[in-house]
Amino acid sequence: MKKSIPCYFLTALLTILLITSFTSCKLKQSKETLNNNKEISTDLTWQSNMELRYASEFSIDYYNDGYRLITIAQDGRYLIVPEQKDVPTDLSSDITVLQQPVRQIYLVASAAMDMFVSLDALDTVRFSGLKADSWYIDEAREAMQQGGILHAGSYGAPDYEQILAQGCGLAIENTMIYHTPEVKEQLEKLGIPVLVDYSSYEKHPLGRTEWVRLYGILTGKEAEAEAAFAAEAEAFESVEQEEKTESTVAFFYITANGEVNVRRSSDYLPKMIEMAGGSYVFDKLGDEEETASSNVTMQMEEFYAAAKDADYIIYNSTTTEELNSIEDLLAKSSLLEKFKAVEEGKVYCTTKNLYQSSMKLGTIISDMHKMLAGEDNMTYLYQLE
Repeated sequence: MKKSIPCYFLTALLTILLITSFTSCKLKQSKETLNNNKEISTDLTWQSNMELRYASEFSIDYYNDGYRLITIAQDGRYLIVPEQKDVPTDLSSDITVLQQPVRQIYLVASAAMDMFVSLDALDTVRFSGLKADSWYIDEAREAMQQGGILHAGSYGAPDYEQILAQGCGLAIENTMIYHTPEVKEQLEKLGIPVLVDYSSYEKHPLGRTEWVRLYGILTGKEAEAEAAFAAEAEAFESVEQEEKTESTVAFFYITANGEVNVRRSSDYLPKMIEMAGGSYVFDKLGDEEETASSNVTMQMEEFYAAAKDADYIIYNSTTTEELNSIEDLLAKSSLLEKFKAVEEGKVYCTTKNLYQSSMKLGTIISDMHKMLAGEDNMTYLYQLE
């Protein structure tokens, strides 16, 4: 006698088949959509795309006659039109056209300034979101002091009149612009294209540096960009081959009111410590919080309990002042005297330009490795005595 198949089994089987069919169909549609996205104009023929090594927040597509399409994951698409070339008339409305040479740039995304310097493209920047004394990149500060770059207000309060009067060709913002979306809208209404830099969203530290390749496309300095990025990738990859240490590292600074500011465990700086061969003392600090902030503030007693046995401590001087000695550090809190790293003389300080040196992340990782290996000749770290 045949056993009948239960009704609920047939229903479940049918559901699985439908889901499988639907998923297969969606995957096919996704691939077709991706391929169709390459066909942006009947005048342009897609040739290839840039092979990215670490970045995931942008892509570059190459078309005939030197046309380039920049796609930023969270922001939009930008067609780079070579000088003397025509703008295709059948582009989708979501594609922003940037005709080369792109000049008179309003640069608010401070992380990009070091990239423009490395490309020898500082002459394309006319306006800065920071004042001269806020730059720790010598070339940027000197250009502002000499009038080559003008301060045109911050991301939330740009000097529209000045920017418009001097023919700004592009505003490069960081993601803070989304706190004041009306500013982005106003710039675009005035005919000024806006590109939002998402390099801070890159999961791999070298992904941040790889954004120099995007700016190389933008400024027509592709060869310079490839050389600059290759140098930092080589510095990182040489460290990657070294054996990992068991050394623990605390990275922090003390605020004016005596609290301790540290980096979240998921931040790029703790990742750089890991890549250098060390271990960040805070294992999962702040990971449960849904916030874009990379910092966590705690009381000194809490910091002491977690970091007193760290093998190395690095004082972050980028938002305060550079320290000259261990005495300078202990003046901030006498409790630091009981730290293992202080007792053993393994105390280091960052230089002021650490955060703005976006083109030197490979070098910074190499510096951290030298610290852990007891070596000298570091660029962005120095030992306190």
